[in-house]
Amino acid sequence: MEMTSVSLKRGCLVVEDNDSVTPHEETKKQKVSEGCVTNSPDGVESDSLHSSETKPGPPEAESTLKDGENSGAQVQEEEEEEEEEDGLSEAGEEEEPESFADMMKHGLTELDVGITKFVSPHQGFSGILKERYSDFVVHEIGKDGRISHLDDLSVPVDEEDPPEDALTVLTAEDRQQLEELQLFKNKETSVAIEVIEDTKEKRTIIHQAIKSLFPGLETKTEEREGKRYIVAYHAAGKKALANPRKHSWPKSRGSYCHFVLYKENKDTMDAINVLSKYLRVKPNIFSYMGTKDKRAITVQEIAVLKISAQRLAHLNKCLMNFKLGNFSYQKTPLKLGELQGNHFTVVLRNITGTDEQVQQAMHSLQQTGFINYYGMQRFGTTAVPTYQVGRAILQNSWTEVMDLILKPRSGAEKGYLVKCREEWAKTKDPASALKKLPVKRCVEGQLLRGLSKYGLKNIVSAFGIIPRNNRLMYIHSYQSYVWNSMVSRRIELYGLKPVPGDLVLKGATATYIEEDDINNYSIHDVVMPLPGFDVIYPKHKISEAYREMLAADNLDIDNMRHTIRDYSLSGAYRKIIIRPQSVSWEVVAYDDPKIPLFNTDVDNLEGKPPPVFASEGRYRALKMDFSLPPSTYATMAIREVLKMDTSIKNQTQLNTSWLR
Repeated sequence: MEMTSVSLKRGCLVVEDNDSVTPHEETKKQKVSEGCVTNSPDGVESDSLHSSETKPGPPEAESTLKDGENSGAQVQEEEEEEEEEDGLSEAGEEEEPESFADMMKHGLTELDVGITKFVSPHQGFSGILKERYSDFVVHEIGKDGRISHLDDLSVPVDEEDPPEDALTVLTAEDRQQLEELQLFKNKETSVAIEVIEDTKEKRTIIHQAIKSLFPGLETKTEEREGKRYIVAYHAAGKKALANPRKHSWPKSRGSYCHFVLYKENKDTMDAINVLSKYLRVKPNIFSYMGTKDKRAITVQEIAVLKISAQRLAHLNKCLMNFKLGNFSYQKTPLKLGELQGNHFTVVLRNITGTDEQVQQAMHSLQQTGFINYYGMQRFGTTAVPTYQVGRAILQNSWTEVMDLILKPRSGAEKGYLVKCREEWAKTKDPASALKKLPVKRCVEGQLLRGLSKYGLKNIVSAFGIIPRNNRLMYIHSYQSYVWNSMVSRRIELYGLKPVPGDLVLKGATATYIEEDDINNYSIHDVVMPLPGFDVIYPKHKISEAYREMLAADNLDIDNMRHTIRDYSLSGAYRKIIIRPQSVSWEVVAYDDPKIPLFNTDVDNLEGKPPPVFASEGRYRALKMDFSLPPSTYATMAIREVLKMDTSIKNQTQLNTSWLR
């Protein structure tokens, strides 16, 4: 799932979402080298929520910049749709550059989403976050507490694997015909491949290649008119297709190949969609413990069902900005939420703080921590915050839900979305508005398709076409908005110490702090509820503040069950202060803003020496390392260090203009 991230680039701030392209460092295009198996264009459209509205995440499901972590469901199977091109609003028409500051005039500030307090009294300073996506590196922390690193590209030795030549011996045309045969997409019952250099070794490699790359097909050698052919055919009719991998997977090998995925400037779901296209498998055979941010370098563990390490390693020759390694065969897949958290390496460039200010800020982060707010990327980048949609769902105001998602708005949007919204406002014709969208899988496209199918009088069913997790994200965004607001109020009233009536967790159960055991707890133990029907509220003034806030939104805090079961909120508890672990930092001097300031896993694999810093330079950077548990936002830790509003609207006051 994708959240918006911000890059403060020398008075210029870049918004990143699934569809955007950073203007200052173009992402290298994935390319296919010879012999690489693919039948898809470079860019693969993800089934995750693409929208002008940033995708909100589930309340207890994120770590990182979303924040490295998001527990949205496993990658969904792609709908049977035609491939859609992204980028031009109409054929041959490019977007006009716009002033980014103008686009974001009506965006949200931290104040709009309840983010108002800091924990440390130190004086803030400015710095540039994510000037380069390589300035933000996320390493997953597995359930065993081990930080994932890509440090081994070798493939486990397996006698049953085909030789390396098997992956390159078939032409693109051969592969296309074989895939159509495998999937019963053509009328032929077999495919014949002529053996050009007729040797036993060559025939053996072709046999192995077909059986390895197209499970479910069998092969035989035939002689026709003096030429030899390898003939591929179905071994067991359509039954073979139901579970084709079982025909060729060694029984002694674990069913899942686990590997470490290193990726640059790509979120996890998009990355898995790319891998599945190149491997010609469905995305849902991949599993993972959490999704990672796009505008970053991320390293995480992935598992895939019955795809050999050899085939996966071959992708290293085909794809740029991806690297796969640390292969092993296991009996079980990975499960969402199994991770312990994420370790971050973050560079804040061109800092203005003195050494003393930096030390004060970092010591406070290390010893006290930061307020565990939901970050700005949870609430959207346009003038219509995602929590407003969530509130309308909870109010059963379905016409308002439709209007909020589809109406024209100010903010950073692609031209085709602007035209789609204008068409909707003018005609209220979903089919007509849908024609303006080259990308039909964004939330607007999904809703319009639903309205075309069910009509404007059945908005509930039309909205239901949007994948469930994405629909729930809107109401989770509303919960997050309430939680942020209440935590700010709690800190304003009672400060950074526990008080009687606060809540703490004993196991999974929330209990009240009583007067006589106040000394047994610290502020790091205190939790506050996300509103729902299965939580309790503090026994002090904040309880009434919750009630008043929901009442102002025409919601009853005592009745959070919805007439539609999916939208009933049970609630959850969240710690109000997070203290990062394994915190370290250094201030370095540099002259060239383009040079990397630390080595990545791939740099280390390639034997690159670490950067050497001069004692003085034109610029100073703060390099930070820290670990966070799941469901926390690294941007909020950085906010505490800089004392800087992380909202895009606030930062664009520094801007002149931003060109796409």
